[in-house]
Amino acid sequence: MYRSALASLVLLSSATLVQAKPTGADETEFRALYKQLVEINTTLSVGSCTSAAKAMAARLKAAGLADEDLQILAPPERPNDGALIARYPGSDTKAEPILLLAHLDVVEARREDWERDPFTLVEENGFFYARGASDDKAMAAVFTDSLIRYKSEGFVPRRGITLALTCGEETPDTFNSVEWLLQTRPDVLKAAFVINEGAGGELNARDEPVALQVQAGEKVYQDFHLEITNPGGHSSRPVKDNAVVQLAGAIGRIGAYQFPIRLNPVTRAYFQRQAELSDSAVAQDMQAVLRDPPDEPAAQRLWARNPGWNGTLRTTCTPTMIDGGHAPNALPQRAKANVNCRILPGEPVDAVRAKLVELIADEKIALSLAGKPGLASSPPPLSREILDPVRTVAHRVWPGVAIVPTQSTGATDGRFLNAAGIPTYGISGMFHDAEGSRAHGLNERIRVKSLLDGRRFLYELVKIYAMQ
Repeated sequence: MYRSALASLVLLSSATLVQAKPTGADETEFRALYKQLVEINTTLSVGSCTSAAKAMAARLKAAGLADEDLQILAPPERPNDGALIARYPGSDTKAEPILLLAHLDVVEARREDWERDPFTLVEENGFFYARGASDDKAMAAVFTDSLIRYKSEGFVPRRGITLALTCGEETPDTFNSVEWLLQTRPDVLKAAFVINEGAGGELNARDEPVALQVQAGEKVYQDFHLEITNPGGHSSRPVKDNAVVQLAGAIGRIGAYQFPIRLNPVTRAYFQRQAELSDSAVAQDMQAVLRDPPDEPAAQRLWARNPGWNGTLRTTCTPTMIDGGHAPNALPQRAKANVNCRILPGEPVDAVRAKLVELIADEKIALSLAGKPGLASSPPPLSREILDPVRTVAHRVWPGVAIVPTQSTGATDGRFLNAAGIPTYGISGMFHDAEGSRAHGLNERIRVKSLLDGRRFLYELVKIYAMQ
């Protein structure tokens, strides 16, 4: 990318956008694509990402993409976990492509728990309801639709566009496409940068867009396993060494501990921007945590208002599961627990482990990593080349909306790509109210207007990026 040419590129791309078909002209086709994708079951238990990948590949082929530019890749032993890799060539073969990343797999959903069939797309009261309606088939459908529209218009980007619709984001300990492709076919994910899930937009109480988030970096996900064993015995003869009591004490100390506040350029910019959008009391507390040293009482007040703000400020470790004992009338022979940590970028996992050992303060309690070690990486830079096109398109779609940098407290496939040195940004343009999308939960949803506005936003944004 060349910063000096940015303004002219934005103007050039804006002119190109004016010549495109009206946004609503092919909305019917998009709705059909979205419905088809959402209604393909892609759960780990009984679904198939490969079926969804084939369906989207068929649509891209029908639009005119060449066979050699469409691949469905999966390990031989996991035939249902296929990922679609689609290439949309650019005019400059030396320029690295943009990678559009979305995952096809969804979290399990049981019909008896939902108000509606989770695998039938329902439009009701201004919302789409279904498993995956938001996470992440909204972006997968929009990205696929964008390539189809570019092809129908004869759009020729300067840099190529790669679409990766992957599998296993929700169940990475079983299999994850992005991780597997980086190990076996890194060439198909090679990119200048990546647009991924991870950030949306905030609506106020009147359903008006107030803040569009751009995610740069995410915390490291790491589970720790605690376990203690004991000889046990009859509960009528209690002893001082009780496995449940000892483990409970350790968990209590971990739960009560607050890691220190540590801001990076992204989270500092986030709180600076949020302070401008918040009422005076919240704004004052946000300004207080930005000071050196940060104001801990102010951070505690922010935590009470929004737990996500506390997760943005610091590493967090919280007990999530506990199990102990084998009979109600016996002293416990074993007790174990899981502690889930979300670690700030740049903070070593070993340092967090050492702090947990210190808090446990009991040599009889074994502490170990659960699952694979978390991948650490630094947040990618939020340069003008990334943010200026976002501002250009956002102010066209949502005049006056604030652009807010953010760092994800959760985990996406971006952690694999950032760790591999490929800058990955969460940009969706899909706005939610205070209740959110209910992703991973019952009755997942997305506002119809949010999806259609996000479709327009991403379509125009990718065009600008592709002309840089």
